[in-house]
Amino acid sequence: MPPAISLQLYTVNAELEPDLDAGVARLAAIGFDTVEAFAFVDRAAQLRSAFDAHGISARTGHAFLVEQTIPLPDGTVMTAPSHADTFAAARELGIEIVIDPFVGPDSWTTREGVERVAERLNAAAEEAAAHGLRVGYHNHDHELRPHIDGKPALQVLAELLDPRVVLELDLYWASAAGIDLVPFVRELGDRIVAVHVKDGPMRPDISTASVPTDQTPAGQGDVRLAEALAAATALEYAVIEFDGYDGDVFDGVRQSYEWLAARLAPTTSEVSA
Repeated sequence: MPPAISLQLYTVNAELEPDLDAGVARLAAIGFDTVEAFAFVDRAAQLRSAFDAHGISARTGHAFLVEQTIPLPDGTVMTAPSHADTFAAARELGIEIVIDPFVGPDSWTTREGVERVAERLNAAAEEAAAHGLRVGYHNHDHELRPHIDGKPALQVLAELLDPRVVLELDLYWASAAGIDLVPFVRELGDRIVAVHVKDGPMRPDISTASVPTDQTPAGQGDVRLAEALAAATALEYAVIEFDGYDGDVFDGVRQSYEWLAARLAPTTSEVSA
């Protein structure tokens, strides 16, 4: 079976906030039956109601598991919900994998820092298993730029993780960090069960420190998406996302969906099997 095509709801959050039901209806009209939730702990019931009304489910979701306090761009600090509340909300929504979306750059420059992240993810995986859930980690560029013992820090993390902890590889940010996507995806193997599918022109100055606004629909930029997707043999979810997009975001999402649907469609041999 090909991976499910999903959408990280952060992409369209500004459009969902005024009218969640109408926004979810637009996603269903594009063809989505799977999405990736974020900030779902305090609004699980509201999200579930909108999803159920339009035949959509959230199979993955982003929630902080490693850090208890998270600095925000506006200078304030967010306190993450407890693991117990997070996993309870995930069960209410029908989420299968809870993915930590961000651990700051300072944790990725030393082996000790990476070991700390691994220990906390492994502990969270043990808690999650009691709820029938899996745990994962999602990267940006700063987990891949530092090298430890000759390997990108994210690869070192993968080697330290409990087998139950999975990775959601952001293909755009990995490319921005200078990673050769195809061999890297093959190296991580079955650990990668989800990817963020986003595209755009690649330049040396691309960083999360200054998020570009010229990302493009999938297949229209410099990221080797098609080859990376083909190399990800354990992929369960291909998750569309834009961090910054200058055009009509629903139109960009639609174009990415159509590109992915064409490339992930089962072959004739797979259908006959």
